[in-house]
Amino acid sequence: MKSIPFVFALFITTIGFSQETSEDSLPYYEIPEYSEEFTAGTMAARMVDALGFRFYWATDSLTEKDLAYKANEDGRSAEETIEHIYNLSKVIVNSTLKKPNTKVDEDLSYEELRAQTLNNLKTAADILRSSDDISQYKIIFGEQEIPFWNQVNGPIADAIWHCGQIVIYRRTTGNPINPKVNHFSGKVKN
Repeated sequence: MKSIPFVFALFITTIGFSQETSEDSLPYYEIPEYSEEFTAGTMAARMVDALGFRFYWATDSLTEKDLAYKANEDGRSAEETIEHIYNLSKVIVNSTLKKPNTKVDEDLSYEELRAQTLNNLKTAADILRSSDDISQYKIIFGEQEIPFWNQVNGPIADAIWHCGQIVIYRRTTGNPINPKVNHFSGKVKN
């Protein structure tokens, strides 16, 4: 009988904790520990993990003002840039899932774009990390199969580039990223 109040208190605490940490349930709050061995798969996974970490913090706690900002009338807004990174993440994950890339019209909110991008990157990195042969992960557009090499200088590098763009945009709007983020270590200082 004494355990009923304990179970009830534990239940209430768990609900409160899960609501407070819903943001932390997204991958890449911190970069995962590095692999014990160097392989093509672990190196490629680490690049995707680094992208995930940078994207997580570049897009954390953006306001409507941040999302609407664009450097000039001809450029993309921050939100449009996030959507572009999301599309790049689909190319990355589709490659690791051995799926062709198709154009799909989606109307996702900023939160949905952010979460799906992070989850796509985590899925891709996990597959790469455990792979002995990453040459099998071609980028597929219709009948065209493009080697994994293009993943590095294409979608991965492009997405990292655009993360830096979002960081500059948010500094311009007065909302810089958390100063406790350490990109070198991939950790957040206490």
